[in-house]
Amino acid sequence: MKTVHLQIKIEEYESIDELTSDDRILLEKAWLACDSAYAPYSKFNVGAAVLLANGKIVSGNNQENAAYPSGLCAERVAMYYASAHHPGVAMKAIAVAVKSDVVSLKDPASPCGSCRQVMAEYENLYHTKLRIILGSPHTKIQILEGIASLLPLTFYAEGLKK
Repeated sequence: MKTVHLQIKIEEYESIDELTSDDRILLEKAWLACDSAYAPYSKFNVGAAVLLANGKIVSGNNQENAAYPSGLCAERVAMYYASAHHPGVAMKAIAVAVKSDVVSLKDPASPCGSCRQVMAEYENLYHTKLRIILGSPHTKIQILEGIASLLPLTFYAEGLKK
């Protein structure tokens, strides 16, 4: 038997002011996207902003539905929009922010497993690591390089080939 230890590198910042201007702009766009989220059930508004290789930024937010789980997370809304409207353009970074009147967060909200798998798919498609920025104005900020930081032992389509 062999034991394998996995390590994850996370950059933590106490304030948005500590970020580079590019990271700050992306996180601010995610924060703004929270305002138009449709979250009448959870009251947990999530916004995401994706920076594309062509310099464009697209955003999305969570969309809930009374028939759970018919809604969709902000991260997937933003990534699918980016892919649909900018086909063939790699995603370089994604920022995720949260606003809520009912939940108080001191740590950033982390993407769900489904969103992590979609991030892995786009990383694999474009052979590019995705810079992942998690935070909100009232939380610390975490930056990770690549989906393996959030999804170790990632499942890729190569595992389906004969």
